[in-house]
This record gives sequence, C-alpha cells and structure tokens, in this order.
Amino acid sequence: MKKTLLKNFAKLIVKSGITLVPGQNVVIRADLDQSEFVMMVVEECYKAGAKKVEVEWDVQKLSKIHYNYRTLDVLSTVEKWEEERLSLRANTLPCMIYLLSEDPDGMDGIDREKYAKASQARYKIIKPYRDKMENRYQWCIAAVPGEAWAKKMFPNLTKKQAIEKLWEAILKTSRADGPDPISAWQEHNRNIREKCDYLNSLNIRTLEYSSSNGTKLTVGLCDGSAFMGGCETTLSGNPFNANIPSEEVFTSPKKGEAEGIVYSTRPLAYNGEMIENFSIRFEKGKAVEVHAEKNEELLKQLISMDEGAAYLGECALVPFDSPIQNSGLIFYNTLFDENASCHLALGAGYTNTLADYEKLTLEECHKRGINDSMVHEDFMIGTPDLLVVGVTANGERIKIFENGNWAF
Repeated sequence: MKKTLLKNFAKLIVKSGITLVPGQNVVIRADLDQSEFVMMVVEECYKAGAKKVEVEWDVQKLSKIHYNYRTLDVLSTVEKWEEERLSLRANTLPCMIYLLSEDPDGMDGIDREKYAKASQARYKIIKPYRDKMENRYQWCIAAVPGEAWAKKMFPNLTKKQAIEKLWEAILKTSRADGPDPISAWQEHNRNIREKCDYLNSLNIRTLEYSSSNGTKLTVGLCDGSAFMGGCETTLSGNPFNANIPSEEVFTSPKKGEAEGIVYSTRPLAYNGEMIENFSIRFEKGKAVEVHAEKNEELLKQLISMDEGAAYLGECALVPFDSPIQNSGLIFYNTLFDENASCHLALGAGYTNTLADYEKLTLEECHKRGINDSMVHEDFMIGTPDLLVVGVTANGERIKIFENGNWAF
C-alpha cells in the first residue's frame, strides 16, 4: 500500500477522528499486525501537538493462552496498578485511539463461561471509571489489516495479497483513498447532520421496522431523544468522530419498549467468535427468545451478561446503498458490517442522545429510559426491502426508510 495513502489515513484518524487539541495526551491500543502504521499515527499525533503518546500493544493469540491457563480468580482480578491507571485516565482524559485488526475467529474454543464470569467481575471495578469518563473525552475506532482477518475475507489470495486487498477495502470504505480524506469527511459529516436535523424536527416517538425476511419490530424512543451521527462533541466542546468508517444516524431507544422479532442479515463477531443467521424476539423491550444457526449458545450468553444486556441500546439507520454494502464484502468486523445497513445494538445506550443530557446525572439518564449494561453489541438487520416508519408524538406516520434506503 502506498505510504502517502497510509499517512493520509493516519492524519485523518488524528485530525478528524480524535480531533486532537494541542497539549492533549493520547493512548493508542493496537495489535502487532501493523506496527509501521501505528508509528505513523504516533508521529501524526505529535505533529498535531500531542504532549505525550502511549501505545498499548495487544496480541489476541496471547490473550487466548491467558484465558485457557489462568484461573477464574486471576482473570477476574483488577490489579491495584490497573485501577490506578484507570483513575489517572478518568482524571486526565487522554484521547483514545483503537486500531482493530484481530482475527474474527481468534478466540474460538475458549471456555466461554470462564470468559463471561471474569468479564463480569472486572466490569464491577472498571464501571465507575468508565462512567466518570463518559462524554468527556475524544475517542476513535479505526482498523488496519491483520493476517488472519485478511485471509478470512480473501481466502483464495496469498497473505500478502489478502492484506493489500483488505487495506484497499478499509481505505475506500473509510473515505480515505482520495487525495484529501479530511475534506471528504467534512462533507460527509455535513450530509449526516442534514439527516439528523430533519429527523429531529419530526419529534418521532416510535420506529416500526418490517421486511420480507420476517423482521417486524416496534421500538419506542425516549422523551426528548435526538438522532445523532458523524461528528460528536465532548461536554467541554471538543469535536471527534468516534468511528471511521461511519454511515449511521442513530438514537437510543427507551428501555422496555420493543415488541416483535428481528432477523440478522450479517454475521456478528462477538468476543473473537462468529454468531450467524440468528433471530431475536422482544417482549416489553427484553430479548426473550433467540435462535442462531451458528453459536446460538454464545448469543444466549451475550443477552445474559447482565440485566441490561437483553435490552436495546441503539437504533441505527444506515442506507443499504452504502459504500460497505456496495463493496460486496462481508468484513466479519462490526466496525464495518454495522455500517453496511441498518442495525440495532443490545446493551448500553448513549446518554448524549437525550436533550440537556449535560444537566443530568447518569442515574437520571437511566430513569429516562437509557439502557445501562456492560455490553454494547451491534447486529445488522438491514435488507434491500426494509421499511422503517416513524410515528410522531401527534400520531403522524412518516416513512423514514423505503426499499432499504432513505425515503426523503
């Protein structure tokens, strides 16, 4: 891949992703797959005025070994130094960059029950620090090719060819394959903002989904909830783009108000394993029945991670005529596949979708209907014939999506 393109991508992540403010610290989390690109990102951070940049390396295969051999007690323990680091970051609010490249099947075969119990135990310690940071720091998730991921997507190519092909797909769908990705994202954000402004003018209280594959779902929205997308801002007013790529306009549904059934249209990568061809039925907002052709038990474990895991935390509108869908590729990675078509998310909702959320405590946001959970897992439901109807506060029915795309 041409270094000029990669440098432009690195610059996009820093200047439009986290939108670094001079003097801020940055933490980058990445696997070892693309160390040269990580160094490009580090350098772009410093060029943009970063005070200090730290890189935390991860190795998925090593994580799997740890989970196979460590006891549950050891896996569940948050060491004192880890908690002190969490406290420091909650107080200093460094920008966070997450570069994904893991193998979609990389954790296949681990003891799922041990993994789940350890995650639940650690979350109890981590949650207060996460809550303290919510809406207060800039973050961005992007991706780089990993060998196993690239070979899963392009099994008939050599490793080198597959990685090059995946780089091409990442850059194209991230709007980073042109001469000026930052300008491309500025235009993209303007288009998304226009969609949000229109939807927010309607005062929608309910979304109704239906398609010929059997999906028929009604979801209630919180009072005063807003549709968001593209560029967001922290409570202190710093802008950032949380996901590169991103095609979605999203809002948080009201906990307890979802009725019907939805069918997945793309595989779900969850904890290094794939859940495929599944359905979820909701009653009074809760997932009460799930089926899957592959890894049904893993899906059942997902919705039982805590009390909120079986409820919805996000409704995202993505046109079927999107760059990722049009690429013809299944990425086996939620960052990309969720931006191929409309999706929902199980678990935590977004408090910043509420009007005047900055004046509310987290507890008040949850009382207004924003779901709280240790998980937030997006799954895709968009189809070429998906119909989404918005029902307004005065009962007017307005088509939002028709034949899988925006109806306005």
